[in-house]
Amino acid sequence: MRTMGDDRAFVGSEPEPELEPLLFAHVPPLAASYSDQIRPLLNAIDRLRNLGVMEEGIHLPTIVVVGDKSSGKSSVLESLAGINLPRGQGICTRVPLIMQLQDDPQADRPEPYLYYNGKVVPTDEDSISKAINDATDEIAGQGKGVSNTPLTLVIKKYGVPDLTMVDLPGITRVPVHGQPENIYEQISEMIMDYIRPDESIILNVLSATVDFSTCESIRMSQMVDKTGKRTLAVVTKADKAPEGLLEKVGADDVNIGLGCVCVRNRIGDETYEEAWLEEAKLFDTHPLLCKIDKSIVGVPVLAQKLTQIQATIVAKYLPEIVMKIDDKRDANVAELKRMPKNLSSVEDAMMAFMEMMGSAKESLRKVLLRGELDEYLDEKDMHCTARLVEMLNQYYDELQNCTENNLQSNFLLEEMEILEEVKGIGLPDVLPHTAFPTLLQRKVKGISSKLPSFVVRVWDYIEGVVIRSLMQHSEKYPQLQSSTKRAAFNLINKMKEKTIDRMTEIVEMEKLTDYTCNPEYLLERNKLMTQQDMFVNNYKSKIVIDLQGIGLVNVTHLWLRNQKLIQQAFDLKMRMTPYWKIVLRRFVDSVALHLRFSMQNLVNKEMEKEIWGELSGAGIKRMMEETPEMAEKRLKLNRSIKQLKGSAKVLAKFMDRIATHGNYNH
Repeated sequence: MRTMGDDRAFVGSEPEPELEPLLFAHVPPLAASYSDQIRPLLNAIDRLRNLGVMEEGIHLPTIVVVGDKSSGKSSVLESLAGINLPRGQGICTRVPLIMQLQDDPQADRPEPYLYYNGKVVPTDEDSISKAINDATDEIAGQGKGVSNTPLTLVIKKYGVPDLTMVDLPGITRVPVHGQPENIYEQISEMIMDYIRPDESIILNVLSATVDFSTCESIRMSQMVDKTGKRTLAVVTKADKAPEGLLEKVGADDVNIGLGCVCVRNRIGDETYEEAWLEEAKLFDTHPLLCKIDKSIVGVPVLAQKLTQIQATIVAKYLPEIVMKIDDKRDANVAELKRMPKNLSSVEDAMMAFMEMMGSAKESLRKVLLRGELDEYLDEKDMHCTARLVEMLNQYYDELQNCTENNLQSNFLLEEMEILEEVKGIGLPDVLPHTAFPTLLQRKVKGISSKLPSFVVRVWDYIEGVVIRSLMQHSEKYPQLQSSTKRAAFNLINKMKEKTIDRMTEIVEMEKLTDYTCNPEYLLERNKLMTQQDMFVNNYKSKIVIDLQGIGLVNVTHLWLRNQKLIQQAFDLKMRMTPYWKIVLRRFVDSVALHLRFSMQNLVNKEMEKEIWGELSGAGIKRMMEETPEMAEKRLKLNRSIKQLKGSAKVLAKFMDRIATHGNYNH
């Protein structure tokens, strides 16, 4: 008997007389009657797959064949394709095998070939099994390990169904000799990668000899397809376990939404035609199996179901695929445009450097000087003007809360101590002229210790902002970043030292001269002095006295003190209290003004000069050359864009064909 490729009677041409009744009564052709309409859909998807569109993260509608070890998976695929696949002990399928079956009425004999790793390897029908094994060894090694690198088998043959399926390794829990210890985990991960996308149809091959609910392949498919809406089951070995099979396929205890098809495996040296005829006879005549509805038995029924399901899901997802390809291509083109240009000369490098520095400086002007938020709208750490004001306010609060500003504790003791130490020959009712400056120097010295920590805190924050901006704008030139960061560190340290020097200078000025033209000083001082007589007349008879502008003060420590000294101490206190408020504000204001001035110099003058000084000895062109990683990224992006453009072109032609000849949605 001739093979399927030579037996034109099998697919609808003039049959051999002795086979005509049996063939037409029991064996429908595997090639669908509307293949000429389905084929363009599959051609488009297969071309996208060959163009590598799945490598771009775009899932294609795919029939994924899964099954436990020894479930009969290979037999099902052989029956659909009419060719022999590798057989043997252990795992025969060690890589994803993409089978593209194409009905070709013009093919006098099958035209199979393999495609993997960019190579096309022609073969013939008798050598397919060996060719697959050789290719698998090349991809996954000659041991028994598995690989996720796919191998494509294209079979153009008269009468085969137009199908594209991915055959995956059979699930095994226990590694045999020569297999990796984690073989189950490797296979499971591979299977889940293929069946997880919503675009995948799961063809779950189950043996009639086992309880379906115990099959690992069922457990996996239920993890990603809980309702079974994209799972079709093929029940093999129907002739080996006919008892109860009708009930098993009818119960659907394992959520197989697309239904079941029961088949008989080819036995021994049967030709495929003989096997199909025996299968048809089995389901017609067996006392138990004949009760199963004819719409769910036989390889021809399976072929037609798969063809229809495949056409439906391809048509469903085609518009979405078109959109994803366009989006991915646009994203890659945009990313390629953001990459640095290839710098062929020192002039090019200089221009690129100036452009980078210009964008970095403008970004820093926005965040450090102008308080514009558009570049970092949701990142509060980069809202610099607001954060700096918060730091200054916090510093002012810290100064006000230090011990030097406690007006109530040990009231007048410090003033009396100073008056005792600075007294000299002179009128008894006049304050010594050195009393106020001495008290002022002591207070200024007390708060000056808080200065360095505040300056460090502020400039550390500014440093983080500057470096982040510089790294962001120089990310196209990784070799440049370490020098740029080093220059920024050095510059910030210089700025930090300048600020400390400036603040130290202000401290010394405050110690040296007690002066203000602020009218608030006299207003508040006069208001406080109105309480002097009340205080002097009452402090010996009270424990606490409430003073306006100061609060409740304990006076018991003053009861035995000299009244004249207390009166002078009160006078000194009422002078220092309003003046000290002005000093603190003036001190914080000076810090703020200096910081603003320093940041402006940093951005507009010093930063570029410092970075250029750091780079001048290193060779600007060499520092801005493209890294191997960046070159590889550019190559990948260009390759990806080319693939996606090719994919878009394929789909555009196909959509034009739909517009011309009608809708292929079946």
